[in-house]
Amino acid sequence: VQLVESGGGLVQPGRSLRLSCVDSGFTFSSYDMSWYRQAPGKERELVAAVTKFGHGTTYAASVKGRFTISRDNVKKTVYLQMTSLKTEDTAVYYCARGGWPGAAISSWGQGTQVTVSS
Repeated sequence: VQLVESGGGLVQPGRSLRLSCVDSGFTFSSYDMSWYRQAPGKERELVAAVTKFGHGTTYAASVKGRFTISRDNVKKTVYLQMTSLKTEDTAVYYCARGGWPGAAISSWGQGTQVTVSS
């Protein structure tokens, strides 16, 4: 199973960015999916998670109202739309299989760097 993220980069504060994560496995719709991030010197934290068919989502308080997680089970892709980006959103963002709060993670992507700076 391989998760491949894309869409990271350097962006100015207040701008938007969309991350994508493609799952090469065969059972994408059998899993909740999530996005985590890790900033330098900090622990990895949950950003957002979405249930198997996209009906349920959850967000970290710090991104609620600014970020939106979604998925396309036909394309086996999960997205993270990030708006009104802040410098404190700078981190490496990881896609994960599973990861709903309290649930295990079965696979991680390699991560994509997001840098918010003027």
